[in-house]
Amino acid sequence: MNIAPRTSRLSTRRLDLVAGRVDLTHGAGGRAMQQLIEEIFRPAFDNPILARGNDQAAFDVAAGRMVMSTDCFVVSPLFFPGGDIGSLAVHGTVNDVAMSGARPLYLSAGFVIEEGFPLADLQRIAISMGEAARAAGVAVVTGDTKVVERGKADRLFVNTAGIGVVPTGVEISGDRARPGDAILISGTMGDHGVAIMAHRAGLEFETTIVSDSASLNGLVADMVAAVPTIRVLRDPTRGGLAATLNEICHQSGVGMRLDEAAIPIKPEVLGACELLGLDALNVANEGKLIAVVPAAEAARLLTVMRAHPLGRDATMIGDIIADPSRFVRMATRIGGERIVDWLAGEQLPRIC
Repeated sequence: MNIAPRTSRLSTRRLDLVAGRVDLTHGAGGRAMQQLIEEIFRPAFDNPILARGNDQAAFDVAAGRMVMSTDCFVVSPLFFPGGDIGSLAVHGTVNDVAMSGARPLYLSAGFVIEEGFPLADLQRIAISMGEAARAAGVAVVTGDTKVVERGKADRLFVNTAGIGVVPTGVEISGDRARPGDAILISGTMGDHGVAIMAHRAGLEFETTIVSDSASLNGLVADMVAAVPTIRVLRDPTRGGLAATLNEICHQSGVGMRLDEAAIPIKPEVLGACELLGLDALNVANEGKLIAVVPAAEAARLLTVMRAHPLGRDATMIGDIIADPSRFVRMATRIGGERIVDWLAGEQLPRIC
């Protein structure tokens, strides 16, 4: 995203950020594209590295192991209760980097915009993205913009990549869970996916269901500082809690035993899931995490998590067991047991 200041005016008129729309010239590499960057993206993401205007970002980092992650965001609708595709893109990539125990540092941002997209919506998304990045303590330092013809994209796609640094001595990975370990989650399940589906379906509840989309790096930093022996951290996004726990079991070659009554789910989320025919354990979250930790450290870690605003509803939901079948088993509220499997297909399309 070349945003170097220009000595001559890019255009005799500024963009119409109220009624204007993206057209193909905004992706053609000429003055119109530079004007889009100068008037929408540069003010939203402004920082000294980005302001150099290069096609890459050069920066210094502290000593330690580097972590990198990338993700594409195709959520529909683009704006939803509790967030939008811009803040979601920042939160999602910051969280992916943080789940290694790393401190996220920098992001890139790529936009694929369909011809005819309202400039007002693009500016709103860019501003939201910049605010989310600054709140997370990261900088958007490079990026790219492409415009495609009408019908060649679903309004807007966003790609973000992030890098961070893992502190010395921290080793967190999905293949490190061991029998006897405790399984903790930071809060209620299913908020993000149900917020989007309820919004699409026009469902009304006494309390609005709001996405939990948030950057978790501050919570993770507190957790790692207090309990550096954490074995696994994961954010249960697409596929929800069920898919993420199954992934950990397969990575680590273990099984899990859960207590259904211990898994917090908001009543309105449960009600919406019943109306929509969904299982809340399969529904995406964008501001929650799973932690696997030695049992002796579980109480201490819970105390630290509950002291943070994003972990105040943290709880222990089960433990790791030896199981060559790598099943996630759950004791139900009615006294039985069931296998918590991951979905074979897609339960909620286009939610992250």
